[in-house]
Amino acid sequence: MTDWQSALARAEAHSPFLSRAMGRLPDLVAVLASGDGDAALAHARRAGEGVADLGVALRREKLALALALGVGDLAGAFDLARVTGELSDLADRAVDAAIAHGIRSRAPDAEAVGFTALALGKHGARELNYSSDIDPILIYDPATLPRRARDEPEEAALHIARTVLRLVSQADGEGYVFRVDLRLRPASEISPLALPIDAALTHYESSALAWERAAFIRARAAAGDVAMGDHFLHAIRPFVWRKSLDFGAIAEIGRLTRRIRAHHGKVEAVGPGFDVKRGRGGIREVEFFAQVHQLIHGGRKPALRLRGTRATLDALAAEGLIDPADAVMLGESYDRLRQIEHRLQQVSDLQTHKLPRDMEGIDNVAALDGLPNGAALIEELEAITSRVGARYDRLIAASAGEGTSVAVPNQHEGDDLAAELEHLGFAKPAELAGRIQGWRSGSVRCLRSGAALAALDAVQPALLAALAAAPEPDRAMVRWEQMIARLPSAVNLFRLLEARPGLLEVLVRVLSLAPPLADALARRADLLDALIDATAFALPGSVADLAREFGTTEAGDDYQRLLDRVRRQVGEKRFALGVQLIEGAQDPLDISAGLCRVAEAALDVLARATIAEFEATHGRIPGGELVILGLGRLGGGMLTHASDLDLVYLFTGDFAAESDGRRPLGATLYFNRLAQRVSAALSVPTAEGALYEVDTRLRPQGTQGPLAVGFESFARYQREEAWTWEHMALIRARVLFGSDAARAELDAIIGGVLGAERDKAKVTAEVQEMRDKMAAHKPAKGVLDVKLLRGGLVDAEFIAHALQLRERAGVRPDMAGALGELAAAGLIAGDVPGAFDLLSRVLVAARLLAPDGILPESAPCASLAKTCGFGDWNAMIDAMEAARAAIARQWTATFGQQLEMQA
Repeated sequence: MTDWQSALARAEAHSPFLSRAMGRLPDLVAVLASGDGDAALAHARRAGEGVADLGVALRREKLALALALGVGDLAGAFDLARVTGELSDLADRAVDAAIAHGIRSRAPDAEAVGFTALALGKHGARELNYSSDIDPILIYDPATLPRRARDEPEEAALHIARTVLRLVSQADGEGYVFRVDLRLRPASEISPLALPIDAALTHYESSALAWERAAFIRARAAAGDVAMGDHFLHAIRPFVWRKSLDFGAIAEIGRLTRRIRAHHGKVEAVGPGFDVKRGRGGIREVEFFAQVHQLIHGGRKPALRLRGTRATLDALAAEGLIDPADAVMLGESYDRLRQIEHRLQQVSDLQTHKLPRDMEGIDNVAALDGLPNGAALIEELEAITSRVGARYDRLIAASAGEGTSVAVPNQHEGDDLAAELEHLGFAKPAELAGRIQGWRSGSVRCLRSGAALAALDAVQPALLAALAAAPEPDRAMVRWEQMIARLPSAVNLFRLLEARPGLLEVLVRVLSLAPPLADALARRADLLDALIDATAFALPGSVADLAREFGTTEAGDDYQRLLDRVRRQVGEKRFALGVQLIEGAQDPLDISAGLCRVAEAALDVLARATIAEFEATHGRIPGGELVILGLGRLGGGMLTHASDLDLVYLFTGDFAAESDGRRPLGATLYFNRLAQRVSAALSVPTAEGALYEVDTRLRPQGTQGPLAVGFESFARYQREEAWTWEHMALIRARVLFGSDAARAELDAIIGGVLGAERDKAKVTAEVQEMRDKMAAHKPAKGVLDVKLLRGGLVDAEFIAHALQLRERAGVRPDMAGALGELAAAGLIAGDVPGAFDLLSRVLVAARLLAPDGILPESAPCASLAKTCGFGDWNAMIDAMEAARAAIARQWTATFGQQLEMQA
């Protein structure tokens, strides 16, 4: 409820500062008494109009704004965000005016460019309180900063910085605007007040400290040359927002919290002298709670890169990283703590965060706030800080790994370590102890720093216990050693495992059971980060949703950054799907479909970006566009972790046309070069590694033909020149990229080709001959090579394709659907679709657990059986044999040939 009269009365009676301001600004008081808050703020902003001295004008505006906001705040008319936002906007205006004044005092006709103020902390977040300092970092560009001919750039920049300090922070009879603290700049004891932009970039890219990352979470370009400031912040974004989860940040915040509590927590109980900002459960701990999660997850989740504390808490809840109830509790607590902080400062305009030392003073603050007495204020603060402190304590304790270690000493020497390893059950414990000591003595590059060894100490007991409990302990240990030997840094990996001990179990199963995932981890240990996400064990969304996720860009992103980001995100999705597979969290067929959706989304995003990049140089072909067909498993919508992408590039329009860009190309050359670029975007490794292998051999005329052909040429080739095997491949073709009109036209071409009447005997003979040649030249590798084993997946696919071409039935790219339609039409036995699904599950799982197709050790066998839905290995083998027998019977029925079944 808004009560302006009560607010004015309380300000008059309990705030000497506001009372004095009311005496000096009677016209503003009259507007406030009328109850029009917006009019009062507009009146306050005009308080310095017509004043020649900029410093005086700014100080008068500050006083008037403080009065209008203070009374509006007390009246309940302005919420916390309005109050802090208005104060922050004033700081922006004041610093901006001071920079412009400093530049024009020496270069009167110059524009205010080449000099920027970066707002940090509460100013950057637009959360300034009544008596806040502002902590800008001043940066200039020597090449563009206006100056007198005789001035050096650094001299001109120093003059501007001193002007900002004088105009904004100087106090006189008019008051002051804001205290300005420049100590957050790099090496503030020895560095100039304003830094050249190149020197600042070098510092943040190479030698900045951990606390500076936290400071820049809320940074923004606030005044002066804002475009230059935005460019600078974008350049140092990798320093602030690390792409991997940073659990080391929690340890740093935890240490900082303990120091703050030790220094400011002398009054631990809420009462006289209690610090509402730095005390346990106070303002700083809510801010740290939000910032810890931002530091950990913000590099991977751009939605968390927010400046405001409340907005960040809401975003953390939306991302599933914190309990929504915690977000509400912490947010509401934060707002109320900030209000109480304002009351403390409104009394005498002092930069204080502590309750008065006597109950009389606390009673006065309570009365100003509208509470009955100081006891009520203390009671409310006790409840708030108790809730906040308890939640913050849990964060620091859980994330620092407290209580998660097993009772084994962190460091072992010689026989002690060997004895412990023997107790854990390792074979050859003495030999293994020597290898572990070798890690620590410098043989492993990523363990050559004190920080790395300390991080290893913290996790080593639990790590050894987890490795000992792995399905294949010795194999897991070897792969662990291979992994850390290839890592440039291991500190963050160890901190992650310490903070999330449950990940250790997942890690050792990956190392024991899934060589491809273990190899991926050796290249990118940060893939484990993806498992922290609340959705790690959920299947990927739709292609459209994934494309939006992969294609999300930020200001200043370029093509190379997009390539890196897509590789990183696809790698995380594929890794998470692999873990889901070995954990038995999803049906392998659902994993396979998820892998395909991820690939399609990556193709869509990278094709669009590549086209835009290409068009910037070569323009467009009028009436023409690139269209991409997926064939094979990609066309069928079911990939494995080892699948290539079978692509065919086509284009629409007149092949004789020419592009309209600054470097024009003929249509055929244009689309062939563009297709090469798209293939490179999908396949060429970047700093983030490789993405997919692209196979274009299924295009017309194979490797002898052009990479991209027009629709007309494609249609003519398929009708007049294509072999039967090429039409078999075409059955699984699916348009993955292109306009709706192009898709419809190409679907009609493919439908016409596949719907043509054929010589059934010829089709049968050619399909059978092709399979016989394949069996002779490419035999199965082992019992798990269910693709090439006779009675396996290739035989089922050839059966389907022969019938699809002969009978013109069940013609669709997905094999499961096609077999279902063929069975419904009575063209194949009813048990074939189920047999195909069973063997497909085995294929998807075996690509991770037995990638060479050869029978693995007992633990991967058991995991493979479980993943495919069987109680044990023998049950799965029996089911596989039954499935192969069903497909072999259908082969005989379709081709009249008895298969020689390999055991």
